[in-house]
Amino acid sequence: MAVTMADITKLRALTSAGLMDCKKALAETDGDIQAAVEILRKKGQAVAAKREDRQAAEGCVLSKSTGKFAAIIALNCETDFVAQNAGFVALTQKILDAAVAAEAKTIEEVKALQLDGQTIEALVVEESGKTGEKTEISAYECIAAPSTTAYNHFNNKLAAIVGFNLEGVDEKVGRDVAMQVASMNPVAVDRDSVPQSVKDSELSVAIDKTKAEQVKKAVEAALKKAGFNLYIAENEEHLNEGIMKGNITEAQAEEIRQLKAKVAEEKAANLPEQMVNNIAQGRLNKFFKESCLMEQDFIQDGELTVGKYLDKVQKGLVAVDFKRVNLTQD
Repeated sequence: MAVTMADITKLRALTSAGLMDCKKALAETDGDIQAAVEILRKKGQAVAAKREDRQAAEGCVLSKSTGKFAAIIALNCETDFVAQNAGFVALTQKILDAAVAAEAKTIEEVKALQLDGQTIEALVVEESGKTGEKTEISAYECIAAPSTTAYNHFNNKLAAIVGFNLEGVDEKVGRDVAMQVASMNPVAVDRDSVPQSVKDSELSVAIDKTKAEQVKKAVEAALKKAGFNLYIAENEEHLNEGIMKGNITEAQAEEIRQLKAKVAEEKAANLPEQMVNNIAQGRLNKFFKESCLMEQDFIQDGELTVGKYLDKVQKGLVAVDFKRVNLTQD
């Protein structure tokens, strides 16, 4: 049976596969549309299996809010050419719409949803057959709250969703905060939401850094008092450079080494614990201000924090949760 253009068009409408793939499938099945659909689906499975070890670092990230529920999904592929294709973006949106409608909580729940007569997992595998690239859902995040909002960056590589404690949050206000999340990449809503392990780690780093700075200051002061050039005395490379250029002798280099070691040891052993802790706590507070959404400077008005901005526009309004997905390097 000859393959007609009408049959090819019908099969393309059912599967979105390429013209030549549809023509070949129809030829193999003697014009049987349903059998051709099955062939194209099996082709997708074969391509997916063959490219399982490939890296799918490109893709499309979209978010959506329906009021009290919001979600983000990332559908990945191998090349930006495919990621920017209108059909690929439309598929991402279609999967997201289904996930939000079902208020799916996990990637596994999303994959199990039925769409166009098959599971979303099977639909994604089928997409591999159409594009010839590894295709996968790499991320899915959701929030349920009295109010939610969503922000999609223009390049479809970055999206953010935010949940609020009150109903009826103004759309612009919500979008502004979602843009803040997308732009500033906070690690938590507020300092109470930061895991204790992270707080402990940051404080430990701050203490070590404070001690190192205090020791360095003492060493530099001692070197200056002894009349040594700080650049030359900074490290072994500079000492050797100074010797080669005749700026210092071997004996002077050794004197510098001994002085640095002696002062560093004495200063480290006699650092005031309270002073170190106070400085370290200041560093930790700076971490909170830079990393906690409610304490960050509001990007639309640097005189306000995000928390003060929200309280200003609606008394008692706070963000209670946020999610962010970015396919590019932060």
